Amino acid sequence: MTGEVAGRPTGGDRTGGEAEGSSAGDGLARVFLTRVVEPGDEVAGRWVRECGAEEVVRRLRDGGPMLTGVTSTRWAGLCARAERAEPERDLAVAREAGVRFVWPGEAEWPAQLDDLGDARPTGLWVRGRPSLRMWALRSVSVVGARACTEYGAHMAATLAAGLAERGWVVVSGGAYGVDGAAHRGALGAGGATVAVLACGVDRPYPRGHTQLITRIAEQGLVVGELPPGDHPTPSRFVLRNRVIAALTRGTVVVEAAYRSGSLVTARAAQRLGRFTIGVPGPATSALSAGVHELLRGEAMLVTDAAEVAELVGDMGDLAPERRGPVLPRDLLEPAAQRVLAALPARGTATVDDIARGAATANDDAVARLYELRSLGYVERHDDGWKLTRQAMISVRSGRDRC
Repeated sequence: MTGEVAGRPTGGDRTGGEAEGSSAGDGLARVFLTRVVEPGDEVAGRWVRECGAEEVVRRLRDGGPMLTGVTSTRWAGLCARAERAEPERDLAVAREAGVRFVWPGEAEWPAQLDDLGDARPTGLWVRGRPSLRMWALRSVSVVGARACTEYGAHMAATLAAGLAERGWVVVSGGAYGVDGAAHRGALGAGGATVAVLACGVDRPYPRGHTQLITRIAEQGLVVGELPPGDHPTPSRFVLRNRVIAALTRGTVVVEAAYRSGSLVTARAAQRLGRFTIGVPGPATSALSAGVHELLRGEAMLVTDAAEVAELVGDMGDLAPERRGPVLPRDLLEPAAQRVLAALPARGTATVDDIARGAATANDDAVARLYELRSLGYVERHDDGWKLTRQAMISVRSGRDRC
């Protein structure tokens, strides 16, 4: 097979020898296989690894001899598909749509996809100008329920915007709900985002997101395993999720029911050794039940982009320390705090009672009481001491935090 792949010459002009899957013939053979083999087919992936893409294509086109691992019926079905495959036409359609084809061994191929083993994509159709390999090096996926709540949409958009502002590429599936909110959050922050589709990248799906996906293609990248014009199916959505998981350093799940497809992405991330991250929701929400199940396992809980970046980022990329407000009484010396705590919430107390409660001497208790009086915490009534109104509020606030 000769020609161009995705509108650029391949093969003979390369220097330094050819890496795996870098030849023109191999590239065109892989274009052919995207039309014949379903995404994630590990048997076909093994064929390509053991025999090479060109040999697999030759066998499929000739109708035999049959490769191992499939029934004769399945082989006949693949050969029937092969009869209709026209890789040169697919490339011509792709060029017209501004789409290129990237495959293993190419300079733009993200090496982390090789972690999928025989289930790695035969190749990827890419729409958009940036380098997929470079963007994938610092990327995080944000996925979740299609029928998300306002809380889920808000959290997804806020997380994505925060990650984009920190220089992270936000990857998602382009679907309604959390996916769309994540893409919009990243775009709204002027950041980078990648949509991984379960159909041809020249045919935006869902139709209601045509404008969004077109904008992503203009400002970021739209990626898919299926050739131009191909349509999505339920199984293709599920298999697409492994690419999202493998492409990124970690997967953040925002709202997911027990049977949510986003949990497939999270579990794939776990198998691949990527970070699996969950955003908690209300304990009573069925849409967060799947996320909570992940959090009971190995997933990490986060509440904002800084915490996500701390997990997936480089050493020293720490989220700010979280703590409640500092009260004026927190600034007192420990000895003064003990004396203040020894005073009753209501009524007066003698110096003896206060010293005993603070575990200190009477003289020290008196010195601390006059110090506290100068700061407006206590007042003297005859032979006793009591808290001022200001101090009562401060003490109650401190006790509420304990």
